[in-house]
Amino acid sequence: MAADGVRVEHLTTEGTFSLDGGTWDVENNVWLLGDDEEVLVVDAPHALAPIAEAIGTRRVVAVVCTHAHDDHVGVAPDLGERFAAPVLLHPADMGLWTTTHPATAPSGTLSDGEVIRVAGTDVHVLHTPGHSPGSVCLHVPALGVVFTGDTLFRGGPGATGRSYSDFPTIVASIRDRLLALPPETEVRTGHGPGTTIGDEAPHLQEWVDRGH
Repeated sequence: MAADGVRVEHLTTEGTFSLDGGTWDVENNVWLLGDDEEVLVVDAPHALAPIAEAIGTRRVVAVVCTHAHDDHVGVAPDLGERFAAPVLLHPADMGLWTTTHPATAPSGTLSDGEVIRVAGTDVHVLHTPGHSPGSVCLHVPALGVVFTGDTLFRGGPGATGRSYSDFPTIVASIRDRLLALPPETEVRTGHGPGTTIGDEAPHLQEWVDRGH
């Protein structure tokens, strides 16, 4: 069950994403889950100040990184230090993490099936590789919400055309882990607008046929 007053808050930050020698301008979603006392931060891209302002004086239970691309973890160590909070990443993404933060390791790991508790509410970690080896999604059954990072968007899977990614793997993650959630589950993505599991599920074969 969710505690009274628990809610999802949203902000965006702008910056760049760099990998495989290319750099692109991007806008990232940042999600805060909590109440007036404590909060969980989902991804920490680009700029510390707007995220810190949204947190305010609340206790940060953790900074959870859905994956380690630089546009999702850019200010994660700084945010963790600022609020004395652990920065959590699935260990399969350490290869990506070190390209952005070679001198600073995450302070903790994420594992499939782990439950993080914030504001009296359980957050279930789902390991969903494909966009990257250590990509995770965060399912909050009590709120009917899943934070999908760059694994699932409105209209299809996250990109798999660069290093560390694999299209058949992301399709399996979406089919077996995400589309198994209740169809009314709200999908909160790493970029762009949200969707629901029920809206995306009928299109799985279309994505497989197009190959991305």
